[in-house]
Order: sequence, then structure tokens, then C-alpha cells
Amino acid sequence: MAGFTVAIVGRPNVGKSTFFNRMLEQRKAIVDDVSGVTRDRQYGVADWNGKTFNVIDTGGFVANSDDVFETEIRKQVKIAMQEANLLIFMCDVTTGITDLDSEVADLLRRSSKPVFLVVNKVDNNERRLEATEFYGLGFEHVFFLSSMTGSGTGELLDDVVAKITPEFDEAVAKSDLPKIAIIGQPNVGKSSLLNALVGEERNIVSDIAGTTRDTIHTHYNLFQKDFILIDTAGLRRKTKVNEDLEFYSVIRAIKAMDEADVCMLLLDAEKGITAQDLNIYSLAARKGKGLVVIVNKWDLIKEKQTNTARDYTKILKERLAPFNDVPIIFISVTEKQRIFQAIESALQVFENRTRKIQTSKLNEVMLKAIEKFNPPVVRGTPIRIKYVTQLPTHTPAFAFFCNLPDDVKPPYRNYLENQIRSNYDFTGVPIKIFFRKK
Repeated sequence: MAGFTVAIVGRPNVGKSTFFNRMLEQRKAIVDDVSGVTRDRQYGVADWNGKTFNVIDTGGFVANSDDVFETEIRKQVKIAMQEANLLIFMCDVTTGITDLDSEVADLLRRSSKPVFLVVNKVDNNERRLEATEFYGLGFEHVFFLSSMTGSGTGELLDDVVAKITPEFDEAVAKSDLPKIAIIGQPNVGKSSLLNALVGEERNIVSDIAGTTRDTIHTHYNLFQKDFILIDTAGLRRKTKVNEDLEFYSVIRAIKAMDEADVCMLLLDAEKGITAQDLNIYSLAARKGKGLVVIVNKWDLIKEKQTNTARDYTKILKERLAPFNDVPIIFISVTEKQRIFQAIESALQVFENRTRKIQTSKLNEVMLKAIEKFNPPVVRGTPIRIKYVTQLPTHTPAFAFFCNLPDDVKPPYRNYLENQIRSNYDFTGVPIKIFFRKK
């Protein structure tokens, strides 16, 4: 999975969220005419002509009162300039160049990263003529488009993916050792967990310089097993920029995710799982990463009954659905409770992620399961699955060969995935299933 990251910046209400949705081909952001409506942190993975990249919509990083708009926008633009690989600066043709646009342009001209100026809402010839004033901002790459109708977005995306050089496509930090990242929101205890795990200096084998700024790869040896921990918690505070920490940590989490094999999502036991956590979780699953959910500060949950952990697990799994076959470990970093169990779990998930099943054994098990519960009949024709094989991919993927591959519906796909999971240990690992013409 590529680690190339694109950030969309600009003042409120120029159409960043609509554009973000179009890039991701899903209505993920809330789109509304009220300034600053995007409260949720928005990020996802876009795919264009076979190349994938991360997209971050900074619309949500603006506080809701008018007087702090400008400082917030300046702040988020500075962070995007440091962290993203490419910046999309969005303006609105219907208002022309505003003072705030000019100010953002001044900031972006100082960036060493490529900047694409995108003039939005250009949906007729008259507006195309009006849009030419934006050439005056002095950017080399200028695009006129309409997020709403999609006209002009193809040319822009062609130019975006042209910037994804081969090193972004290759796996970062080439190493056969399992790479584990601790991800989660600020203040859930990522740094403390890391410090507790590595408290014994002798476990540290070597420090490998992070391939992306500020992510530190440290080579450990625990339980006679070697692995690399990717630390995003140790952010070096930049005194010059009083960062929006949440925005900053989102970009960090995405970068760490791209480099890792297994992500340990750290939650705060008292707060439970938030929408932001679910966002991070589903993004990691979509990227095919192994997952372990770690509930920290379990010692602060008072009045524990026999079934407290069981009930908590049940609620968590309901929130994590549909992909909820993941280990859930309750820890206390301060008490050093079960912290090594968390690492053991992550190493087990790494093994599950690299598991390969012999084709003959797979067919023996799966064809029986198919016989027991046949796919539904489509337009009077039964779907016949003849053969199954595991694909030679980094993450577990299976191809089922059948007569009508396009007619297999999600419920039957889920049945097949459950059968694979109940026969083989893929706990903590997203599975992909494909149907192909036999």
C-alpha cells in the first residue's frame, strides 16, 4: 500500500468535502452550505488507475467561530505543508480571490512540496473565463473543475498519481521482521505503553532511522522474537507551530499504518471507542493491516464484576462489525498489566496475516461447506462454485471460481469468509474474497 499522502487545504465553504467525497467515491464527509460544517476528521484511501494514495480533507480542522477561522486555517496549512506529499489548494470561482485565499497562497508558495491550485465550481464557459484570474496567484499547476458534477477531476487525478514515484509504491523500511505500530488518539497512553514495553534497555537491539519524518523504528527482541516497533507517539514538538494535535496525530497514524504489518489500536477504557477510533480502525482494515484492539487504563474501571470484561468485549465487537474477529486485550500501562500479552497477540496476528493454506486442503474444507449451504439460484440458474485457491498476495485473499461470479451476493460472501475463519486462524486479519469466471 502506498504511503503517498494528499492534503486538501483552503478556506471554509469552497467545496473541499464534496471534492473529497468524489475522490473517495463515497459520501463520507457531511456536505452543507454552512461554513465549518465538517467537524469530523476526514481521511481515506483513494484509488485512481491502479494507484492508491491517502487523502486528508482539512475542512474539519477549522474551529467553529469566525474570529479563529484564520488562525486555524493557517495552522492546518502549515501542518499539511510539513506532513503531506502533495497539497491541493482549493478556491471558489464564485467568490473570486479573497484575502484569505491570498494569505493561504503566500504560505503555500513557501512549501517545497508540489501544490496544485484547484478552482472549484467551474461548470460553464462564463465561469471558466472568470476562473482565469486565479492564474494571478502564481502557481504552476492550475485546474478548473466542478466537484459537484465531477467535470475536470480526471485530469487532476492523472496529475496527482503521476507524482507517486516508485519508492512510495514499494513497502517502506524493507525488513522481514514484523512491523508493529501503536496507533490511537492523543492521550490514550501510546508513549507510556511504548516506554513500559521498552523499559528494559537490553531489549532494544538497534534504532533504525524512520523512513518518514518523526516515525521512529526500533528493533526489539522479546520472548526470543525479533520485531520492529513503529513509534508515532514520540512526536518532536515543533515550538514554531502550535499544532492542532488531533489533525497532526491523524496524519501520523496514517503514515505509521502504511509502514506497519500489524496495528495495535489503543483505546481509553473510560471513554470507550469513539467515531474517530472507528475511522482509524476501518482505514487500517481497508489497507489490509493486521489489527489488535488494546483497552488501556483498565485499572481505572471500578466495581468490576466477573463478566465486566466479557460485556465490554461484546459491546466493542458490535461497534467494530462487520470485521470484528480481532483480539481485544485489557491492559494497564501504569500497573504493567498484560502489556506483554499485547505484543504476543500482535506477533500472533502477524503470523496469521502471513498464513498460506494448501490448495488441496482448502478445497476439501470449503467445497464441503459450499455443499452444505449452496449459493442461491439466480434467474433460474444455480451458481456453481467449482474450485478455490489462496492468491499470492501480501494479505490473505481467496479466489472462488464459479459460473456466475457477478451474481454472488454479500450475504453468501460473508458465509464463505466465516467458514474460512472457523477452519483456519485468521484472527486479527482482514480477508479479501474474489469470485472469478471458471
